[in-house]
Amino acid sequence: MGEMNLFTFIHAADIHLDSPLLRLERYEGAPVEELRQATRRAFENLVELAIGEEVAFVLIAGDLYDGDWRDYNTGLYLVSQMTRLREAGIPVFIITGNHDAANKITKTLRFPENVHLFPTDKPETFHLDDLGVAIHGQGFARPAIRKDLSARYPSAVSGYFNIGMLHTCATGREGHEPYAPCTVEGLLSKGYQYWALGHVHQQELISQDPMIVFPGNIQGRHIRETGPKGCMLVTVDDSGRANTDFRSLDVIRWLKCEVDASGAESGYDVVDQIYGRLENLLEQSDDRPLIVRIKVFGASKAHHGLAANPERWRNEIRSAAIDLGGGRIWIEKVNLHTKPPFERQVGELAEGPLGELLGLLDEIRSDPGRLRTLGESLDDLLKKLPREVKDPHDGIAFEESEWLARMLEGVRPLLLGRLMSKGSGG
Repeated sequence: MGEMNLFTFIHAADIHLDSPLLRLERYEGAPVEELRQATRRAFENLVELAIGEEVAFVLIAGDLYDGDWRDYNTGLYLVSQMTRLREAGIPVFIITGNHDAANKITKTLRFPENVHLFPTDKPETFHLDDLGVAIHGQGFARPAIRKDLSARYPSAVSGYFNIGMLHTCATGREGHEPYAPCTVEGLLSKGYQYWALGHVHQQELISQDPMIVFPGNIQGRHIRETGPKGCMLVTVDDSGRANTDFRSLDVIRWLKCEVDASGAESGYDVVDQIYGRLENLLEQSDDRPLIVRIKVFGASKAHHGLAANPERWRNEIRSAAIDLGGGRIWIEKVNLHTKPPFERQVGELAEGPLGELLGLLDEIRSDPGRLRTLGESLDDLLKKLPREVKDPHDGIAFEESEWLARMLEGVRPLLLGRLMSKGSGG
């Protein structure tokens, strides 16, 4: 490849415009309005970055939408943002993903002329002759595509910087539907200099030379989408080499915070510990609002107080978060998984009846068949419980092996505490 002009572009994916942020326990002080607008604000950050960096073009590698719109406002909002890019002279290249293909209204709104949508029946190549760039891509015609779309992509255009746009699970990624699978070898065989992938919401660099990149989504929407979210700002130097710079765009950040309560004497010590951790997290996030799931663990003297009144301590933790963040920290959930301090003594009793009982609990917990039987035997009890306890999201779920296993794990320290305190009293 000969000498090339230096240029910069943005590679983004999985915008999921107007997608709701999911599974949140509502309580006083929660930033409800910020949550509702989060995906739009993150997209505006993307547009502002493109204009501020004077990029040559923007690539969106699928899932611009989140499925069907409730009304036309989603589409009109998008057109207004695309118009801002047109006024700045920035073209946009888009492939549809599985969520876009589920949208029935998309086809009826016309984009401004700076927006180029790839076809869904076959690959197409757009040439930017002034930059010496060829962009290849194909969108999803329907929500579930199981074949390797990249197999039909053309070979690289000689003398150009070639970019392949693909919405794909690649070789398969946990938590993502196996759509348009492909192999690294297959992508490399095309001879492109950059592959702009989408679909996987976690940022990942699959190959360095050439670059094969998942930028991740631009705004986390639930607790499985933690940490900074954004796009790739890609600079191509005069030798045709791409260099990526991740830029965060998210306006609200999801985080998991694990706190070891081993040294805590009381619930107040645990709350103080969490306060300090949240303070650090807020500083590290450039003061953007946080949604945090907290897990407290460890064999601790604070266990009995926490276990005796878990709801009180969950709200003490929420109160500390409101006090610290002034509305910028929302505690999504608090999992109290502490154990009594004498759990450490169990090893000495492993040969006796207590050891047998704990061994039985562990066996049931790791055996799906026995968990199923346990769930069935508790069905009658479930029918007698009030409706609010049976919330499918966070309530009782005797039919779910994973839920039962978690409950048995929680029962273990309680049972141990009772039996050992009786033993020491006798």
